[in-house]
Amino acid sequence: MIGIFDSGVGGMTVAKAIENALPGYDTLYFGDLARTPYGSKSPETILRYARENTEFLLSQGAQLIVVACNSAASVASDVLRKEYNVPLFEVITPAVEKAVAETRNKRIGIIGTRATVRSAIYQKKIESKEASLQVYSQACPLLVPLVEEGWLKKPETKRILRQYLAPLKNHQVDTLVLGCTHYPLLRPLILPRIGKKVSVIDSSEVLAGQLVDFIENSPDLSHELSRNGQHQHFVSDLTSAAQAIADKIFQRRVDLQLVDSPELK
Repeated sequence: MIGIFDSGVGGMTVAKAIENALPGYDTLYFGDLARTPYGSKSPETILRYARENTEFLLSQGAQLIVVACNSAASVASDVLRKEYNVPLFEVITPAVEKAVAETRNKRIGIIGTRATVRSAIYQKKIESKEASLQVYSQACPLLVPLVEEGWLKKPETKRILRQYLAPLKNHQVDTLVLGCTHYPLLRPLILPRIGKKVSVIDSSEVLAGQLVDFIENSPDLSHELSRNGQHQHFVSDLTSAAQAIADKIFQRRVDLQLVDSPELK
């Protein structure tokens, strides 16, 4: 079973991309709505949450872990790889590779949570691939709460996005990385405000493609992963807004199962 976790519902964009890329493979999703957003938390707290989420997924039968939260990926991915003997994927590396390949003027913009921007993980990974690239990062702490509340079309959200994106427009970036899995839900609002000539990178589809390649080249794992077409979705809090967003992402009614956090029993 493929296990996926995020701080809330945003990581469901990754889960949906994996469903599309690997039809039939069973998936297990956990969204930590009770403790979202992660981006405003300390690295120590984010690491603790990431460990608990991983252990929960493993306890439910996951054999492969996808960290669909940029904040958790930026802080915890290396630690999780050392501590848990399962394949682990995260959303940052695929987005970096895509951005480096697509930029034309060598100016890349990143929007993310405070934790992701503070870690400078995107800048480090991008510059390690090509030192001449210029990276401009913008923390957007209000976006995750707005998405979790379902404020996807509110005028307040549009105004806030315009303010967050203005510095990146001033830097004339030609590539924008959505450094949080909640942000693809705001893509229709982001595109007209960043400019139609800017390439907007959503890591979910790129990650799903990498996962397909990995499984196809790992015959033992491919044989072990269950393929019953079952998709379970656990959350640590359940709200009507979260349910509406989940249904919107998957384009079907999603059965969100409530589990306690932080014990996640």
